[in-house]
Amino acid sequence: MPLVDEPTDYPAAIAMARHEKLDHTHRAIKMAMRWTGASERTVKYWFSGERGPSGDHLIALARHSDAVLYVVRALAGRHIVEEADD
Repeated sequence: MPLVDEPTDYPAAIAMARHEKLDHTHRAIKMAMRWTGASERTVKYWFSGERGPSGDHLIALARHSDAVLYVVRALAGRHIVEEADD
């Protein structure tokens, strides 16, 4: 699930990943709130790229979003490389 750009800025990377799966609608914000238990204001900060989720919230987002998991691995320099079948 490659993203067009791979930002090195953590909050921007998470915001980009969130937009891959969810748009910036109120419904999407409510869904992220349910996934993480975070407040609406907090989720809006994540979606805007102003702040990034911390520990438990990041894990909850990665549990529900392949795009978030991909971005976290990319930021850590741990890209998933699929082996070709011979």
